[in-house]
Amino acid sequence: MKRLFKYFLQGLLLLGPLAATLYTVYVMFNYADKLIGDPLKEHCKLDIPGIGIVVLFISLTLLGLIGQTIIARPFIAFTRRLLKRAPLLNVIYTSLQDLFTAFVGKEKKFNVPVTVCMNKENNLWKLGFVTEKNLEEFGMKGMVAVYFPHSYAFSGVLYLVPEDSVKLVDLSPSEVMKFVVSGGVTKVN
Repeated sequence: MKRLFKYFLQGLLLLGPLAATLYTVYVMFNYADKLIGDPLKEHCKLDIPGIGIVVLFISLTLLGLIGQTIIARPFIAFTRRLLKRAPLLNVIYTSLQDLFTAFVGKEKKFNVPVTVCMNKENNLWKLGFVTEKNLEEFGMKGMVAVYFPHSYAFSGVLYLVPEDSVKLVDLSPSEVMKFVVSGGVTKVN
């Protein structure tokens, strides 16, 4: 009986992460599909599974293309000027814009993995990512900004640390992020 339970747990261990991943993708797909697909079904009488995802993908791609043209730049500048006049909206907008840019923009921020000595007495180190190398504008010469993601969450903490406490990690940023987010469980290749 003990051996049977061990096999059950092993099967759960093999299937659990895959099932959770597939279910998450399924839920996200359905949500996006219903968001756009339901109005299309109502108004255009189109009942094609996945049409919402296709329309969303094409729309975002066209929006990105239009956003790169000279025609859209005045509208973008006007929108940003409006947001600057609304302090709370401006903080939210610029924070989200910077976050999106950090992951998918031209200036990716989480591409310098480092270890930081947090406590020399106990030899305590943390893995993180340098997000800003120059903090002179804060009056903190010789300091760098290091982002420390939390394990099993998509959040983290930003510390300003002495530059000499930081050591570069010779691994890809994605491997380090997976290692940290998994709580050190994921193996580094």
